[in-house]
Amino acid sequence: MLDLDRVLVPEGSFLMGSTGRGDNEQPVHEVDVRAFEMAVTPVTNSAYCRYLADTQDDAPPWLDAPGFDNDEQPVVGVNWNQARAYCSWLSERSGVLIRLPTEAEREKAARGGVEGRLFPWGDDADGGGHTRLRGPLPGPDPVASTPPNGYGLHNVADTVHEWCLDAYHENFYSVSPDREPCAFGGARRAARGGSWRHQIVVTPCPARSSLPPTFHYSDFGFRWIAELP
Repeated sequence: MLDLDRVLVPEGSFLMGSTGRGDNEQPVHEVDVRAFEMAVTPVTNSAYCRYLADTQDDAPPWLDAPGFDNDEQPVVGVNWNQARAYCSWLSERSGVLIRLPTEAEREKAARGGVEGRLFPWGDDADGGGHTRLRGPLPGPDPVASTPPNGYGLHNVADTVHEWCLDAYHENFYSVSPDREPCAFGGARRAARGGSWRHQIVVTPCPARSSLPPTFHYSDFGFRWIAELP
């Protein structure tokens, strides 16, 4: 059975980026995105194993490792290319147009419809109902083990980094278009979200990270979005 649990992120504009933090998050700029639906949680081990059984693709590292092998933990060690392959497979199986989110879509979704907050729940890292805020943890928590944001999305600021569709360019915000931005080219791919390996496991909504698309890391997973007609 396919896991297509998703929620609507409505069309509209929001202020993307931050001030007083990393240079790669500046300048703050208004961005407009179309409505889309986003998976409620990162892709889990159980969902990814259904893909592996159907495609016979290579399993990612850590899939069967102790501390990472719970069915409801987010799958980790999937590189960007594999994450896109999963989205293509899910599109074909479901008949829904599914892909990775852009950085703009991911940040808008993470904010949960509220402007001006550093985290989905406010400006303090400890305000999100997390029982284990300081890491590194032994491994990623099962998905949906922390409260959802305003759109009903879980784990948008914790658990694992999530691959985005965009190429990563440190200074992209200075040239970004104001509607449906997505960066191309370059050697790295963008990612968003927190990490069980960090000293503080939650990450602000505007925080950006990146890796080359062939890399496998134990705190990198992904979630998908569904385009609307």
